[in-house]
Amino acid sequence: MAEPHVEEVIQGHAETAQDVDLALTPDEEAFLLGATGLPDASALRAHILRVQSDAAEVFPYPCIRRFDFVKLKISNLPCYDRLLSLPQQHPDALLLDIGCCFGTDIRKAIADGFPAHNIIGSDLRPEFWDIGHKLFQTDPGTFPVTFLAGDVLAPSFTGYDPICSSTPATQAPALKSLATLAPLAGRVHAVHASNFFHLFSEANQAAVARTLGALLAPVRGAMLFGTHVGRPVMGFRTEAPPPAPGYLGNRMFCHDAQSWAALWDGEVFEKGTVKVEAKVVEQSRDDLVVLQPGVTFYQLIWCVTRL
Repeated sequence: MAEPHVEEVIQGHAETAQDVDLALTPDEEAFLLGATGLPDASALRAHILRVQSDAAEVFPYPCIRRFDFVKLKISNLPCYDRLLSLPQQHPDALLLDIGCCFGTDIRKAIADGFPAHNIIGSDLRPEFWDIGHKLFQTDPGTFPVTFLAGDVLAPSFTGYDPICSSTPATQAPALKSLATLAPLAGRVHAVHASNFFHLFSEANQAAVARTLGALLAPVRGAMLFGTHVGRPVMGFRTEAPPPAPGYLGNRMFCHDAQSWAALWDGEVFEKGTVKVEAKVVEQSRDDLVVLQPGVTFYQLIWCVTRL
C-alpha cells in the first residue's frame, strides 16, 4: 500500500519561510521579463509577490515560500544541451515535466527551442498550472502546452506497464486527447523531475522511478534528469531538526550519488542498459530558515540516459 503523500506530513502553514526575500539572478530576471512582458524589475517583483500569495493559499509548499517557482532549474542542469538536441535526432521527441508546478522550466525549454507541441506538464495540483498562466500572463489559447493533473503514485494515472524494451507497435496518441500519462508508456524521450523525488519516502521514490522509467522510450539517448535534496551518505536528513510547520525536516529520505545510481541501473532498468550521472553538491541555503545555523544543505544532480 502506498505511503502517505507529503501533503499529509506538511500540513500547510502560510507563514513558512515568510522572511525569505525574492532574489533573482540576471538570467532569471531577463527570462521572466521577456516571458511575462512586464516593463521592469519593480513591476516584475510586485507581480511575483502577488502570485506567491495566491499559490500559498492553494498549498504553501516551502518551495512556494522560497520563490523556487521563478528559479531556473532545468537550464542549469549539466544535461540541458542534450535535451535541446533531442528533437534534432527524434523530430517527435516528447518532454514530460513531472511535478511541473507553474511550468516555469517548461517555458524556459520552449524559449530555448524545444517544440511546445511536444511537451507535457504534469502536477498533482492543477491550480498551480492555472497560477502559472497568471504568472506569465497567458491562457490555454496563447500557451497551449498539454497539462495533465494526476497522482504519480496512482496506477490509473501512470499505468501498469513494465520497462519498455521495444518501440510500441500502436500509433502514438495525440497529446490533446490524453487524460492520463498511461498511454505514453515507452513514448517519452525526456523526463524532467526537479524538487520532486525528495517529497516521497524511500519506497515511494523507487516506485516513482519505476513508473517514470516505464514511460521512457526505448531509444538510445532517451533521458530522465533533474535535481533534488540529497546527502553524502544515503539516509534521513538528520542534519535538519524535527519537522517544523511546512517542512519534512528529518523525515526526508535522501539518496546519495551511489544509491541513486544503483536504483536506476539494476533496479529500474536492467543493469548496463543505462548510464547514470549523479553527484551530490553542497549548497548555501540561507533561505531555509528552519534549519539550524551551520547546517549543510546538499543537492543531488542527476541524469539517467538509455544506452
